[in-house]
Amino acid sequence: MTTALFSIAGAVAVVAAVVVVTTRRIVHAALWLVVALGAVAGCFGALHAEFVALVQILVYVGAIVVLVLFALMLTKAPTNPLPALTTRRSPFAAAVAGVLFLLLGTGIVIAFGNEKIKPVPAGAAADVGTAVFRVWVLPFEVLSVLLLAALIGAIVLSQRSGKLSEPDETVSSSGKGDD
Repeated sequence: MTTALFSIAGAVAVVAAVVVVTTRRIVHAALWLVVALGAVAGCFGALHAEFVALVQILVYVGAIVVLVLFALMLTKAPTNPLPALTTRRSPFAAAVAGVLFLLLGTGIVIAFGNEKIKPVPAGAAADVGTAVFRVWVLPFEVLSVLLLAALIGAIVLSQRSGKLSEPDETVSSSGKGDD
């Protein structure tokens, strides 16, 4: 049962990830990213790693995607379809993705072979919590500062976009700048 749930959630994650990179609307890509990250949380849930699944939903679906959507809104990114940006390199990108899929798939089959997926043993949430607050505190804090800087940068860029088109000097009717 665990293997079936994991496989279904994994398939949904892969399909949603493909839609994320192939859609022509950036807002739709962000919303499909929610589906992909939710399916990854489903993979964790299938493995009985509920704590990690909830952290996946809270941090990635709840925070990262919201940050991406805010950045899109604040920077006034175009939300209409942009076919000219993606069609030229699509065959090359598909070939690279196919080669990477084959390499990673072969590596996983060689490494794990016919092993069955085993659920996480009981008490794993306490171990994860201890590791997070003892070993990984600094990286989490650095990440939070990085996300804050990205949000502030998006706000600054959106405020500056109107000021860039204004001339710095006033030009008189003679064509010379006022000194």
